[in-house]
Amino acid sequence: MEWTSTILAIAALIIFFFQALTWKRRYKNKRLPPGPRGLPILGNLLMIGTKPHQYFQRLALQYGPIMHLRLGLMPTIVVSSPEAAELFLKTNDLVFASRPPQEASKYISYNQQGLIFAPYGSYWRITRKMCTLELLSNHKISTFRSMRKQELDLLVQRIREAANSGVAVDLTSMVSSFSTDVACRMIIGKKYNRDDFSEKGFEATVRETMKISSTFNLADYIPQIRGLDLQGLTKRMKAIAKDFDDFFEKILEEHVQSEYENRTKDFVDVMLGFMGSEDTEYRVERDTIKAIILDMLAASMDTSAATIDWTVAELMRHPHVTKKLQQELEEVVGTNRMVEESDLEKLEYLDMVIKESLRLHPVALLIVHAAREDCTVNGFHIPKDARVFINAWAIGRDQRAWTDADKFHPERFVGSDIDVRGQNFELIPFGSGRRICPGMQLGLTIVRLVVAQLVHCFDWKLPNNMQVTELDMTEEFGIVCPRADHLLAIPAWRLNT
Repeated sequence: MEWTSTILAIAALIIFFFQALTWKRRYKNKRLPPGPRGLPILGNLLMIGTKPHQYFQRLALQYGPIMHLRLGLMPTIVVSSPEAAELFLKTNDLVFASRPPQEASKYISYNQQGLIFAPYGSYWRITRKMCTLELLSNHKISTFRSMRKQELDLLVQRIREAANSGVAVDLTSMVSSFSTDVACRMIIGKKYNRDDFSEKGFEATVRETMKISSTFNLADYIPQIRGLDLQGLTKRMKAIAKDFDDFFEKILEEHVQSEYENRTKDFVDVMLGFMGSEDTEYRVERDTIKAIILDMLAASMDTSAATIDWTVAELMRHPHVTKKLQQELEEVVGTNRMVEESDLEKLEYLDMVIKESLRLHPVALLIVHAAREDCTVNGFHIPKDARVFINAWAIGRDQRAWTDADKFHPERFVGSDIDVRGQNFELIPFGSGRRICPGMQLGLTIVRLVVAQLVHCFDWKLPNNMQVTELDMTEEFGIVCPRADHLLAIPAWRLNT
């Protein structure tokens, strides 16, 4: 066994050498973007560290907003300014509309059959259309309004019980559970039964999946060594994939068995109805359904919960902003009832608070694309299959685009037309172009409603006489970027009801 591993390692090194030599010759006369020199074979991989978005931001100050790195054998482009992002996501949108192959999506997302990681092409276009029309359209979002209200009422009730006792709540965990319950009821028709999943738990497994998927896996950048599993990631991904597959099989079987029962049809029912049908453009197989369920659940759970958590934490650190928001809520809603979704369009300052939170804490720190063909951008050669990282975190803190870029200041949006919907490249927390997040409207609705309710119904203070300046705002790098520590706070009921 030792001899086999040694021979494989030597063979891999020989392949690396010749491929690196071939790559160097291929681009010798091409004007690649500037960037730091890397090590032989590994390139810049070892330099990234645990906060890649911050490392890339620092490098961009030296090498510019369009920067080239070599990660292993893979040419990689990092984009760090609004102007550069527009060139990639608008001017050359079609060229960069794909996703790169990843070991995580291969094992966990049924060989890239999910919506998030699927390469650009007819399969992705049809799948996106199905998800948009059957789950994420404005009409579908409206049909789940009463369900969202039920779950939010339960969340408020639990927090109010803690307020009556004068004890702190783990707001991060409570919001995460709320987000999970809403997502599961929309997509699989019920709150998931914790006994149906492995001992690790569904939410914990989703978080582990997000973490692994964002890890710079050597097998993604030096494919010849994937069989060695040097980081132990493949073993973990296979275990996660089995847990998810067992869970999704139970879900599908439950839906098949209850097909003719008198109940509200959910997204899984819709997809099962398409499976094997010749009367639809959608070509849906069992693994397709499972991959899309995973995408929809993971995306809707973690993104909303993380954004709510960041926003409430920023509000606690800035009491004057909280007071101003509460004043707006009192004027629009009053103090005799809770916030309704119909109130949201009238809450202009709330909209500014959410935009400012998303500017500093975007849903995805690094938005990953892949070049479908050779392309020239701003005079630089971008090779086919290059990975492109749009550094949304750095763009939101670009000192040239934003005054006092590191400060939380919602008033910066007064009189401004800048929005988060992908048309203003200073603020692209959901991406832009063809690969913009299809669940953006649903996510914004949930985030606005929950933040408004938490601020309207409760006053908040930190436990143990902690000062707001002591609140740790360290982030944890991942596909979705949560706060590293849970937010603990003491609520006090403030309505007249």
